Amino acid sequence: MTTARDDLAKSEAILVAAIEVNVPELVVARTAIGDFQPMIRSKTARRLDKWLEAARQSLIGSFAGGVEKDLNALRNAIISPWPNGQTEGQITRLKLIKRQMYGRAKLDPLQARLIGAS
Repeated sequence: MTTARDDLAKSEAILVAAIEVNVPELVVARTAIGDFQPMIRSKTARRLDKWLEAARQSLIGSFAGGVEKDLNALRNAIISPWPNGQTEGQITRLKLIKRQMYGRAKLDPLQARLIGAS
């Protein structure tokens, strides 16, 4: 569903085409999935509402529902010029430290470990 048709092997492309002939809903879902990534990468939030309408009616309706719940956050992430890599890195670091503490990650020991680790 997420692999571009050009990247499929010939046998895979034939299989996908055969499946899509018998399950036309997959064509709509594949199109919606294919439209989502370029919209995010090109930072084009104006197409988000139109995409949500189409996606809600397809097989990826539950994903569209999740996107709709966080619509403001997603819209801000699309239009914001600032990356969130630094934030994600800090969250990953925090989770790593919590895992290393083997269930002893209550607030006080975790705070002491984080302040000591900085």
